[in-house]
Amino acid sequence: MTDGEEELAAAQHAHWQATYADHPGMYGERPSAPALHAAAAFEAAGATDVLELGAGHGRDALYFARRGFTVRATDFSATGLEQLRRAAREQGLAERVTTGIQDVREPLALPDGSVDAVFAHMLLCMALSTREIHALVDEVHRVLRPGGTFVYTVRHTGDAHYATGIAHGDDIHEHGGFAVHFFPRHLVDALAEGWRLDEVHAFEEGELPRRLWRVTQTLPAPRPRPGLRSTPRNAPTE
Repeated sequence: MTDGEEELAAAQHAHWQATYADHPGMYGERPSAPALHAAAAFEAAGATDVLELGAGHGRDALYFARRGFTVRATDFSATGLEQLRRAAREQGLAERVTTGIQDVREPLALPDGSVDAVFAHMLLCMALSTREIHALVDEVHRVLRPGGTFVYTVRHTGDAHYATGIAHGDDIHEHGGFAVHFFPRHLVDALAEGWRLDEVHAFEEGELPRRLWRVTQTLPAPRPRPGLRSTPRNAPTE
């Protein structure tokens, strides 16, 4: 990480901590539209556990838990995660939701192939360099089980805020204290290398409105090698 990246990362961490402290539950209790899609996709894939990156105060993590998933919710804001834990206790979901502080610039604190599904709503388009985004998606690839599903959303270069505000380079622009990495389409395609890209869905959200892509991609399951028996070695035969 360069000095400039470290300075921006520290400023964004302080900004989000203050924002959650000043505006508890700032996104409300209703789940985001991408979370509704993700839950259906995860259920269709047979997932039982979900890792959410950038969970904030937890509106989507709590929704996944209400749908019956076991959820590990991570964020780099301890303030946001405390609000999430409090809401989980109040809603009787504490046994289904665990939390952990995670700076996604660092390796994910999970073993290889340990989760069924990963969700990240506008986390990849935070103040991360292109190199850091690639490294993060590699980490998601590592922790997912074969056949696992990854759903993420990002603001893209068709957004009205793109190329305006304070420019930090690498398609990162800052407005009102929030730095955003706006995605060109070729970055989405590059991040899908080694995956099956199931869908890139354009949608709008919030004021302005923000213009985003919702990306769904799957980690391919290994194909059986030709000539291998399809029954267990010690299975009885007639």
